[in-house]
Amino acid sequence: MTPTGAEVLARHGITAEPVTTASSQRFPDGAHFRIEIPSVEGPGVLRAVLGQAKAEGVTVNRVSQGSGAMLLSAAELAEMARLGADHGIEVSLFVGPREEWDVGRLAQSGEGPSRAGLIRGARQLRYAIDDVLRGVEHGIRGFLVADTGLLEVLAEMQRGGEIPASVVWKVSAMLAPANPLTVSQLDRLGASTINVPSDATLGQLAEMRAATKLPIDLYVEAPSGMGGVVRGHETADLVTVTAPMYVKLGLRNARPLYPSGLHLVAEASLIAREKVHRAAVALEWVRRSGLRLTQSPPGAPGLGVPEPS
Repeated sequence: MTPTGAEVLARHGITAEPVTTASSQRFPDGAHFRIEIPSVEGPGVLRAVLGQAKAEGVTVNRVSQGSGAMLLSAAELAEMARLGADHGIEVSLFVGPREEWDVGRLAQSGEGPSRAGLIRGARQLRYAIDDVLRGVEHGIRGFLVADTGLLEVLAEMQRGGEIPASVVWKVSAMLAPANPLTVSQLDRLGASTINVPSDATLGQLAEMRAATKLPIDLYVEAPSGMGGVVRGHETADLVTVTAPMYVKLGLRNARPLYPSGLHLVAEASLIAREKVHRAAVALEWVRRSGLRLTQSPPGAPGLGVPEPS
């Protein structure tokens, strides 16, 4: 039987790093992880993801989008809802508008990217709330949020019955907390899942896991603009410490796509297909690890699977 790398090192008295405690938390269905493909910018790109996933035998549990629900037509929202519902996939759309699309220029400056996902002024707050309500009307049940005030008011509306209980609030990577106190704060504000920094160490992930029972989203490969971390081969170790975890596949050395549209759909589709391929490779590493880690099936409890009208 072929030994693992850890077993070979152990013969020399070497451990890669101190062993971090495995998480005992799980998704509602008992699974350790789910697969997320980000930057799925419209129905055409979603169809490309579905086709590649079928070809590679990959279960995609969630797709997310970054340009903003506000840039999709009613027909496109309805089509994405239908495709997601037909395949048991959560469709999570970024709430818009936000500071990076505004007339203010700070978000476009050298020091501005950290502000890009924030909501600027009461007018944008109004548009953002309407953006969510419009998406909900067309069956969407997942939204990315990168502003704490907006998260709080949306969660309040949901508790009051103005937004369906099945809607999932995904804290965006633009608001990624890097310490357990902020993770706890986002949990209290009403987050459903929390995206943490892609360069978090196993120890830091364990700290954040101890602060919440919510699923943690982690880029195992990050876009170049977010550091370009490539750690798909670490997926088994990351999931062991962080479960329940969304294994999120970005793509290094791919052009930025936001805001997207017909002028970028061909390139966005190719990029999305490669992300699915990266997921297939990451799953090979999970199997090679020998760890008994399970993935949720389509339509699993807790997913914001669309509910087309």
